[in-house]
Amino acid sequence: MSLALTPARRRTAAAVLTAALLVPLAACGNDDSKDDSGKKPAGAAAPKADLMVLAAASLTDVFKAAGAAYEKENPGTKVDFSFGGSQQLAAQVKQGAPADALVTADTKTMDGLKADTGKPSVIAKNRLVIAVGEGNPKKVAELKDLSDSKLKVVLAAPEVPVGRYSKQILDDQKIDVQPVSQELDVRSVLSKVELGEADAGLVYKTDAATAPKKVDAVKIPDGQNAIASYPAATLKTSKHTEAANAFVKWLSTPAAQKILKDAGFEKP
Repeated sequence: MSLALTPARRRTAAAVLTAALLVPLAACGNDDSKDDSGKKPAGAAAPKADLMVLAAASLTDVFKAAGAAYEKENPGTKVDFSFGGSQQLAAQVKQGAPADALVTADTKTMDGLKADTGKPSVIAKNRLVIAVGEGNPKKVAELKDLSDSKLKVVLAAPEVPVGRYSKQILDDQKIDVQPVSQELDVRSVLSKVELGEADAGLVYKTDAATAPKKVDAVKIPDGQNAIASYPAATLKTSKHTEAANAFVKWLSTPAAQKILKDAGFEKP
């Protein structure tokens, strides 16, 4: 019996051989971003997404720089921010605001949102200073000077992290201050001093540093000061969980920490 293949059989055999060769090639080329285990390598770019991050008002300037750096490192990803007092941001989260991550200026606010967030991690710390007008025209030298009834002092409301820190250090030193107003976030306190509507106010040192031509900062000794911690976490309602996780983790990387340090924030 002849073993010669007819033209039809030769075509069938060729097709089968071609298909067999293509199977391993397809398997190899399925996803260049994954290694042999099917996992993305450590240096793989973050998933592309448009992220909304709710962040404490004191992070306004530094997070704009951080967001730009992150977008440059991760083409195709866009990071937008909504800044405000931490208590306002917490209320937005409770109301189901469409956002992906949250960064507050205190751990107390974040702890109250355990049911709404992933596990938080502290990304930076901060301290308070006394913000005064340029040149310190009222000659404010220390915390006890804020009790002078002739001095117009503005503080953040006690519901706001910086307001709570302010109350803490004033109470610890038994200093009675009657503020002319209580603001909803630290930037509003700073603005009052910048505009001359107040002679002094308690703000974070990083906020005072954003207005060097309008505001001077009077240091508060460490023994009389408070340390503010900034925790960051993803929100469980995020529609971009993987991308949100990547951004939150990035905030603890050397690149992000350098941006925070350059802005005056301290290591977590």
